Amino acid sequence: MIRFATALFLGAAAALPARAEVDIQTITSPGGIDAWLVEEHSLPFVALQIAFRGGTSLDVEGKRGAVNLMSGLLEEGSGDLDARAFARATEELATSFSFSSSPDDLTISARFLTENFDASVALLRDAIQKPRFDEADIERVRAQVLSGLAFAAKDPNDIASNAFAAMAYGDHPYGTDESGTPESVAALTRDDLVEAHRNVLVRDRVLIGAVGDITPEQLGNLVDALLGDLPQSGPMMPPKVEPQIEGGVTVVEFDTPQSVAVFGQRGIGIDDDDYFAAVLVNHILGGGSFESRLMQEVREKRGLTYGVYSFLSSRDLANAYMGQVSSSNDRIAEAVSVIKEQWKLVAENGVTEEELGSAKTYLTGAYPLRFDGNATIAGILVGMQLIGLEADYVKTRNELVERVTMEDVRRVAAELMDPDGLHFVVVGKPEGLNDG
Repeated sequence: MIRFATALFLGAAAALPARAEVDIQTITSPGGIDAWLVEEHSLPFVALQIAFRGGTSLDVEGKRGAVNLMSGLLEEGSGDLDARAFARATEELATSFSFSSSPDDLTISARFLTENFDASVALLRDAIQKPRFDEADIERVRAQVLSGLAFAAKDPNDIASNAFAAMAYGDHPYGTDESGTPESVAALTRDDLVEAHRNVLVRDRVLIGAVGDITPEQLGNLVDALLGDLPQSGPMMPPKVEPQIEGGVTVVEFDTPQSVAVFGQRGIGIDDDDYFAAVLVNHILGGGSFESRLMQEVREKRGLTYGVYSFLSSRDLANAYMGQVSSSNDRIAEAVSVIKEQWKLVAENGVTEEELGSAKTYLTGAYPLRFDGNATIAGILVGMQLIGLEADYVKTRNELVERVTMEDVRRVAAELMDPDGLHFVVVGKPEGLNDG
């Protein structure tokens, strides 16, 4: 019965109809913590998303990987419950918790039935405020992290991404693997994890989104119960960093029949007035799946790859314009050449009216489909706060896309696209490519 209830509950979020608009309320808890809320009382459950800014970028010097390891232990027992007892309690309550970290934030996702509201909140409160960090659990999760690092060291995709990050960001936290190194992870102690918890889970960097069967008053009380006893503030955030990307190619020798290339240049911030023009440019160039220019030129016309894509990497502390492609060692040089050519064509000539119209139709039509369930919407609410958007953005976003003119797109393409500044990190045994 418990397993059936859990499956029914977890499937309920996906069963909600897509909503083109949501009514976002902004509330402040009695303890002074802000949160965003979408009330939805048609189903008896709540989805909650909590993010703490900083994430793995707040690792203490010499303790790389501490925040990542700590976040992996938040569901491994808390308060009076060891890891098994904690897992059993979540199952009995038909509740779901997940904890993850990234270079920009540590995120907590929770879903629970209204009838189990108090017990679920109490369980989550202990996970957030009273993690046990038992030695046996530390060693088990540490082994999982080390296994992941060992796999990444042999994965061309990870090798390429890490090499590009190291080149672009140097000794900034963005420049190193958030999971740490085998040496740094092996050296982490329980005290290091306690310190990471204290540094990251602080009230003045928290962002909250809630959706479902909950009122503003209930959410305010829930927020204070979960977070009220956390420290008010933590250490300073790392500084913003300008990616050090110069045009060229870096080859990382790796014994594989297929090369992987990660490429990029300087980017644009989400707060830039031209951001939506840049989004449209990217959709046309490499973000629009099979209809993008890169897919048409690199895959469809020449058969050089199964997939190629580009994306705007606009992060809290740095902005880049990135992409990735894979091809056989004897054809990767041609793929790189075609990508450079398309980059240059968009920079010099812009896009066509037909391409711009199709991109606008796709981006405005696809946007409402993102709101397809309570948990998804809760994540969107927090995501909006993370990048500094206002609550009415969900109602004005498509209008912002439609306002972009052909003149805007051509100007931004000329200003943003930097074919000469595009750098490729290629992992494999590429033929016809040399460093430089």
